[in-house]
Amino acid sequence: MATTKRMTAARSSGLSTRQKNQMPAEHFAFTKKRKEPITDARHVRNAIARFDQVEGVTDAERDAAWKRIRAAARRFGVEIHAKGWRSLMKGGKSGRRR
Repeated sequence: MATTKRMTAARSSGLSTRQKNQMPAEHFAFTKKRKEPITDARHVRNAIARFDQVEGVTDAERDAAWKRIRAAARRFGVEIHAKGWRSLMKGGKSGRRR
């Protein structure tokens, strides 16, 4: 049992729910849904990787989120190889294929 707790603590180096709830909406790619925090390079890379999994957002919200992600990527020195968010849409949870 002690090993399981230790392993869980070691893996959960991300933001806690409490930390996310206290963050301003501007620190998320999708501000209204408070999805995909973009507070450091690791979170920016994660937001890009999971972009197609965000459900219930409009194309306009995706455009705005992509702009925030690109700005955060520049700020944290993360290279983005995708030409735009539409090239990231693989049909994830959103079920959209482009």
